[in-house]
Amino acid sequence: MSTAAGAVGAEDVRHLRTVYSAEELRLNFGGVKALSDVSMDIRDDELLAVIGPNGAGKTSLLNVLSGLYRPQQGRLLLNGEDVRGLSTHQIAKRGLARTFQSAHLFAGMSVLDNIMVGRHHLMRTNPLQAFAYFPWTHREEISHREAVEDIIEFLEIEAIRHQPVDALGYGLRKRVDLGRALAMEPRVLLMDEPMAGMNVEEKEDLARFILDLREARKMPVVLVEHDMSVVMDLADRVAVLDFGRKLAEGAPSDIQRNPEVIAAYLGDAA
Repeated sequence: MSTAAGAVGAEDVRHLRTVYSAEELRLNFGGVKALSDVSMDIRDDELLAVIGPNGAGKTSLLNVLSGLYRPQQGRLLLNGEDVRGLSTHQIAKRGLARTFQSAHLFAGMSVLDNIMVGRHHLMRTNPLQAFAYFPWTHREEISHREAVEDIIEFLEIEAIRHQPVDALGYGLRKRVDLGRALAMEPRVLLMDEPMAGMNVEEKEDLARFILDLREARKMPVVLVEHDMSVVMDLADRVAVLDFGRKLAEGAPSDIQRNPEVIAAYLGDAA
């Protein structure tokens, strides 16, 4: 797979503003330590890849960042506000969106309506007003539909906008899942293994959309991914987790040469 390099040079990363900061996160499930004192900054206009072996704590980290899990210790600062303890929808309203390993879509609904669901927290009309269909509710609906059509055009899925998502192939479903996240107009986007199960062509398409998204919106993206060619092509910075602790962090080229990272993935040959 070959794509353009990350948008932010390694030497420039340190100067970017921190948008979301995780400090000394600790998450336990009984005697299992899912995260052990993990700290991480998500900086403006960069792609941070989180990698590690299976069971390293990558998805647990995203679950904490999005409010699905509540850590026993640590702070979560989103644009300077401590959001630890807030619900998932409260954190979403503050500017965070997420895609999942499996696309959690409404199977019987159309592509357009699934993406429209992402606009929910931006809507000001209540159900009674929507039923009465006042003039301002009509104008609001038009505005939201225009925003959704822009996303559909960006993701090049105009031809399937009215198809139910359960009639689509896996790669297109993942694209719709991304569209729904973008409909939330997030300040930070979390992507949990977005390319898992895709073929090479589908991966290249999604990588192109991620690059275009960063170019158009300057949005920080946190990407959990197992495909190292994708990570090395797209990431500005890479954080490595292993058994719930942060093993290393740095530019992709440095991570590739890090002996601890090599040992974690391949085993210690000694």
